[in-house]
Amino acid sequence: MKARVYVSMKPTVLDPQGQTICNALHGLGHKEIAGVRQGKYFEIALSPDTPRDSAVQLLDSVARDVLSNPVIEEYRVDLLD
Repeated sequence: MKARVYVSMKPTVLDPQGQTICNALHGLGHKEIAGVRQGKYFEIALSPDTPRDSAVQLLDSVARDVLSNPVIEEYRVDLLD
């Protein structure tokens, strides 16, 4: 089983790296780009014998406690079969 974890800044938090990317895109002539929010992506492989419900709890804990900063970031976990 595999999972994908997406981590991004909360909408209320400024994203200076996203703004820098947006400005660079404008400088390259891509004026139609209105905004950019950058984030992180993790692909995690789990042992094949891991029960699905245990995997969900484990991945939520790992995403919350290790992969993201819950004060300024939000995350989403997608399990792949």
